[in-house]
Amino acid sequence: MRPHFRRRALIAVGGWDPYNVTEDADLGTRFARFGYRCETITCPTLEDAPDEVGVWLRQRTRWFKGWIQTWFVHMRRPARFYREVGAASFIAVQVMFAGMIASALAHPVLLASIAYLGAKLGWAGTLDGGDAVLLALALFNMVLGYGSFLALGLRCLDKADRRGFWKNAALTPAYWLLMSAAALRACWQICWWPHYWEKTPHKRHAGTEGETGSPHARFRRSPRPPQPAGPRVSFR
Repeated sequence: MRPHFRRRALIAVGGWDPYNVTEDADLGTRFARFGYRCETITCPTLEDAPDEVGVWLRQRTRWFKGWIQTWFVHMRRPARFYREVGAASFIAVQVMFAGMIASALAHPVLLASIAYLGAKLGWAGTLDGGDAVLLALALFNMVLGYGSFLALGLRCLDKADRRGFWKNAALTPAYWLLMSAAALRACWQICWWPHYWEKTPHKRHAGTEGETGSPHARFRRSPRPPQPAGPRVSFR
C-alpha cells in the first residue's frame, strides 16, 4: 500500500521529513494534525513482500525505527498534540507506535516467563498465588495477542489467499520473535544510526511497472536528501 496525496497538501504540512526513515508514518500523523483526513483507496498497488529473512529483518528494523522517530517528534508537546488530533487519534498513535515497539520488546520476556513458570509448575506440581497469577496473565496476553494478530490477518486475506493459512499460523511465535529482533535492532540504531536507511530490494510484480532492486545490492548509509520545497513545520 502506498500513500497518495495532493501536492498542495504536502507543501502545506511542510513536505517530507528527509530524516525520518518511515516517512509515511510521520506524514500521515502530520496530515491529521493539520486537519486532513486519510482514507483507503480500494484499488490496490501491488508489491511483493520480502521473501528472505535478512531482507525482511532490515525492512522491519527500518519501520520500527521510523515509528520511534515519529513518536518522539510528535510527543514533544503531548498536550498540544492531543488538542490537535483529538482523543481517538491520540490513543491510536500511542497504540500504533509506542505500543508496537513495547509489545515487540516484551514478547521474549513473556515467552521466557511462560516457559519458566510452566517448568516450575511441572516440577513442583503447584504454584503459589503470585506465580499462578503471573502465569495466568502471561497466557492470557499470549492468547489474546496471537488471536487478534491471526484474526486480523485472516480477515484481510482473500479466499484464494487463505489456503495454508493455519500452517503459517503455527509459526506465529517464531515470527513475533523475529519482530522482537527487529525492534531491538531499531532501538540500537536510533541511538547510533538514527537516519541510517537499510536498503531492501523489491521485485517487479508481474504485469506492473513496480520498483525493482537487485537482491545482491549492498545496503549503505544514505546521503542526506535535499530539503523539500515549501515551508518547514516544527512541532517543538
